[in-house]
Amino acid sequence: MNAPISPDLFVHHVLFYVPATASESDQARLLEGLRTLRGIPAIHWSHIGTPAATDRAVIERTYAYSWLCLFQSAADEEHYQRHPIHDAFRDTYARYWEKVVIYDAIGPMS
Repeated sequence: MNAPISPDLFVHHVLFYVPATASESDQARLLEGLRTLRGIPAIHWSHIGTPAATDRAVIERTYAYSWLCLFQSAADEEHYQRHPIHDAFRDTYARYWEKVVIYDAIGPMS
């Protein structure tokens, strides 16, 4: 995860929304699952976050977890999507979210 970033950096950002009835244990399981994704070699850099305490009308804060990862190319992101760890994550942990929103972007690092 320390190689230089190419001009076609691929950004994959996923927001996970949990049901209103989700317990702390359910949320902890989802976090556990997100941490497994870090084992996918195609990921250049990753971050797991929760909503910041900022308060402006344009800020979305209703998600439970944010999963942000950078890839050196769109091909690397495709490898991530097809990796067995990613498949196992979806199969095992999908019951802990009710909605995901994904933002994918590509472009040079500035």
